[in-house]
Amino acid sequence: MSPIPIQAWDGKAHEEDTEYPATAMNQLASFVRIKTGEAFTTKANATSQVFYCIRGDGFSDTSHGKVRWAQGDLFVVPGCEDITHHASKESTEHGGAAFYWITDEPLCKYLGVTPTENRFEPAHFTRDALVGAVKKLAADPDSKDKNRIGVLLGTKQARGTKTLTHVMWVLFNLLPGKTTQKPHRHTPTALDFAVSAQGVYTAMARKIDKDGNLIDPVNAPWKTGGAFTTPPGWWHSHVNETDEDAWVLPVQDAGLFTYQRTLDIRFVPAVLEDIKNMTIQGASFEGEKTYVNSKE
Repeated sequence: MSPIPIQAWDGKAHEEDTEYPATAMNQLASFVRIKTGEAFTTKANATSQVFYCIRGDGFSDTSHGKVRWAQGDLFVVPGCEDITHHASKESTEHGGAAFYWITDEPLCKYLGVTPTENRFEPAHFTRDALVGAVKKLAADPDSKDKNRIGVLLGTKQARGTKTLTHVMWVLFNLLPGKTTQKPHRHTPTALDFAVSAQGVYTAMARKIDKDGNLIDPVNAPWKTGGAFTTPPGWWHSHVNETDEDAWVLPVQDAGLFTYQRTLDIRFVPAVLEDIKNMTIQGASFEGEKTYVNSKE
């Protein structure tokens, strides 16, 4: 089996007449560009389709009704239906509107199946709602002690896994200026989209030393409108050395792993405590209380 590489894509991939897919074991991430005043139909054999609007505005025709979207909005649709997206005549930046589109089509292809029923209801999150919720968390004096400042998106049907769908996990995350996140790791691959960032990066490594520092890290740069992957099981730390806030949207297949009790998310402080006590945690759900009880 081939390894999952660290890979970064420049934002120009959705500013030109090309698609640039990013594939992990269970997910496919693509840039979709819809020319000004025109329509484009997306097709996927998937149980979950997540669309984040990079720029522009317009609407999408789905079997559940019409979804009107604008820059910074996110919506999710169940099933493998064709969806036709229409960019408004006002969507002129770079010649049209653009989406970051993530599905679990590779999972369905691996299993050789086509979904026959919807496992969740569609949902739409506006930019104002997302940004407002995160800024409310950031205003909490205790936020400076949290490993992350962000909101996990969810649907009622995926309440048990605390995820957007039964497969897909989505976090709208703020990384304040002059912040270095303590390293952590998890089993799912993350497909990260840089909503707004410059001079920010994620440092990744297979191992940490006895003090919790990354050994021989590889840096994946955040560039506004670009994307990168975080390989499964790698320790990683988000680093913002600038004075400006940065925003990122990681998407994982963590709903699936949480259901299987194999998410295995670990944070350096807890791991160092295990080393001190000469204990080793397994990958069971019991060892993931830090994740379940954490304030994202």
